[in-house]
Amino acid sequence: MRFLARPVLATLTLVLGAALAGCGSGINLDEPIEGPLWRLAQLGTEPVAPGSEAQVQFDAASGRVSGSGGCNRMSGAFTRSGVTLRIGQLASTRMACIDPARAATEAQFISALERTASYRLAGPGRLALLDASGRTVATLSAAGR
Repeated sequence: MRFLARPVLATLTLVLGAALAGCGSGINLDEPIEGPLWRLAQLGTEPVAPGSEAQVQFDAASGRVSGSGGCNRMSGAFTRSGVTLRIGQLASTRMACIDPARAATEAQFISALERTASYRLAGPGRLALLDASGRTVATLSAAGR
């Protein structure tokens, strides 16, 4: 009986390990981040005020990211390989933001984008941007979800 338990235990360990490896990263590379319009939902762990117009869109063909911080248009280059996501220095228009809270959100959003080192899909239509330490710097929701 003890002899039969070892192969069963070994098989069970392999199956469980494979299942956990498939779920561990939260990334499904079959669901690219390119294409959807991603709206800012959180900065770090803080929800963004309703009505924020901060959003980005990644274009695979050009390797460009573009969007709005809520007041100003912005654009820059990005590269993605596996879970690694690098966003180059962003250029933006310099229009005045009437609402100081919106201006602060925009500055924090641009900073979060530029600090992004990787990402994970945090659920259907949810994209978490992570810094080099693995901390979530921003969470985005796909428009229409």
